Amino acid sequence: MIPIRDHQISGSFPVVTYGLIAVNLLVFMVQLQIGLDNQAFFYYFGLVPAKYTVYELSQRFSLFNHIYSMFTYMFLHGGFLHFLGNMWSLYIFGDNVEDHFGSVRFLGFYLLCGIISGLCHFFLTTDPMMPTIGASGAIAGVMGAYFLLYPKARILTLIPIIIIPWFIEVPAFIFLGFWFFLQLVNAAGSSAGAGIAWWAHIGGFIAGIILVKMNQGLPQTGVQKSIRQYTEKKRTPRLQMIAAKGSQDSWDLQGEIEITPFESIIGANKTVTIPWGFYNPLYTVKIPPGVKQGTRLRLARMGKIKPDGAKGDMYLKVNIKHAG
Repeated sequence: MIPIRDHQISGSFPVVTYGLIAVNLLVFMVQLQIGLDNQAFFYYFGLVPAKYTVYELSQRFSLFNHIYSMFTYMFLHGGFLHFLGNMWSLYIFGDNVEDHFGSVRFLGFYLLCGIISGLCHFFLTTDPMMPTIGASGAIAGVMGAYFLLYPKARILTLIPIIIIPWFIEVPAFIFLGFWFFLQLVNAAGSSAGAGIAWWAHIGGFIAGIILVKMNQGLPQTGVQKSIRQYTEKKRTPRLQMIAAKGSQDSWDLQGEIEITPFESIIGANKTVTIPWGFYNPLYTVKIPPGVKQGTRLRLARMGKIKPDGAKGDMYLKVNIKHAG
C-alpha cells in the first residue's frame, strides 16, 4: 500500500517537517557525491551497535562520535527509494503531528523517536556489526502519533494490482495498524542479513504513541503560541472533501467545512467534493464575511433524492480552526 495523501487539514505551516525534509535532502546530496555504498561513511555516522559493545571497535571512535551517531544515523539513506519513501511518509503525516505538538516540541519529539528506535535496534539486533541508517525509526514515531491522534482521518492509498493502479480511501487506524502489523511479522521472521531494522520501526511507532500521551500531561509554556502567530495558515485548502451524513427520517444531509479565523473575517470561496450520490462532484461554496463558529450553510438540492425525483438540501457546519 502506497499512501498518496491524507484529508486531515493542518492549521499551521509545518516549518519543522519541511526543514527536516530539507536537511535530509542536503545530506542525501552529499551522499551522492561520496557514493551511496560508502561503508566507511556509514560506520562513522551510522548507528553501529558494535561501536558501543566491542572494545576493539569502540576504541577507533571518539566519545563524541558515540554520542552524535545516535542522531546522525537518522539523516542517512542507502538509496533513492529509501530516501524517497521516508520523505514522502514524513510529508504526509508530519504536518498534522507538528500541528498538534507545536514546532519546537515536534522537533524534540522527532529526535526522541529516532533515538528510542535506535536503542530498540541496538538491544534487539542479531547483527551488531551492520551499520543502521535512515529516518524510518523517527518517521515511524510520527506515524504512531498520527495513529493515536487522527485514527479516523482518511488516507488516499494506491494499491497496485499487477499493472493496474487501484485507489481507495482507508481510515488511518487501518492503514497504520496494518503497516505496524507488517513490521511485527517481518521482525519475527527476519534474519541477521535482512538489512532492514524492523525493530527500530516497531520501537519508533510505540515511542510515538507513548510520547503523545506524555505530552498531554506537560504544561504549555506559551512558546508555541508565539510561534503559531507566524506559522498559522491564513487559509484552509480551497478543495475540501465533505463526509456527508444523513438520517432515515430526513432527506437532508449534514457535513462540515473548515476555514481559518482569517477566512471567517473576510469570507472565502471553497470547492467541495461530496461523494454521496455524485450528483455534482464539485460544488462551489461561498462563505460570507463575518461567519461564526457553528454557522450552517445551505447547499440547495445536494441532499438525498426523494421518491418524486426532488432532492433534499445539504447543510454544512462551519468549523473555524483554532477558534476560541
